[in-house]
Amino acid sequence: MFFLLAKIIGFVTLPSNAIAIVSGLGLCLLLLKRHRAGASLLTVGIVSLLVFGYSPAGNVLLLTLSDRFPAWQYDGRDPAGIIVLGGAIDPGISAARGAVETNGSAERVIAALELARRFPGARIVYSSGSGNLIADFVPEAPIAGRLLETLGISPERIVLESGSRTTDENARFTSKLISPKPGERWLLVTSAYHMPRSIGVFRKAGFDVEAYPVDWRTRGWVDASRPFGRLSAGLASSDTAVHEWVGLIAYWLAGRSDRLLPAPRPP
Repeated sequence: MFFLLAKIIGFVTLPSNAIAIVSGLGLCLLLLKRHRAGASLLTVGIVSLLVFGYSPAGNVLLLTLSDRFPAWQYDGRDPAGIIVLGGAIDPGISAARGAVETNGSAERVIAALELARRFPGARIVYSSGSGNLIADFVPEAPIAGRLLETLGISPERIVLESGSRTTDENARFTSKLISPKPGERWLLVTSAYHMPRSIGVFRKAGFDVEAYPVDWRTRGWVDASRPFGRLSAGLASSDTAVHEWVGLIAYWLAGRSDRLLPAPRPP
């Protein structure tokens, strides 16, 4: 039930979808001769389109999340394992084409390969089933596993978790699968903007991982004042940011995260 509700709420709260819904309702009201209400909704839709499409609003929302956890620094103690959250591979296209097709979050896989070679004793855990609500269920983890093997990672080191559909399930299923021992050091690799929510659910699951953020999407706070040159780029950034903020709030209200906006633990 939570998965279905999360998908529905996530769909209607994306700025691009919300703008389309509001504008569509406005147009319907105009056709029904409800001119004042229809014109008001259309105005809201157009203004929202311009704000989320061209202003740096999306970058500001992303930066608040992306800069929450700093880049990981090695202190001389090797990790026992690296957990990589899915979202870097398009499983549907990969399965249909018989080739691995990555997307804008491919840095997650690149980081996994880099860390695997840097720490040859660490296990590599790839956690991702399929989060599709209406498309065919094609889990991502097995595709990622084949890719890691092809690129030289020994299959004995690879652990695949292919049943999770949400970040919450990533944490719970992975913790149950690998049963981390007390004192072990585990790194969590995911996009920087997704790290606060991910850390929150892993802590809630009793798995104290260390953040290894990648896929930053922005140069830093200098981008907080930089407008977008393309409407589609601004909408994409806003969609990503709002989706993550809605997820943070929903997980916290549902008791699936240890706090609303998780932060690094003090040294």
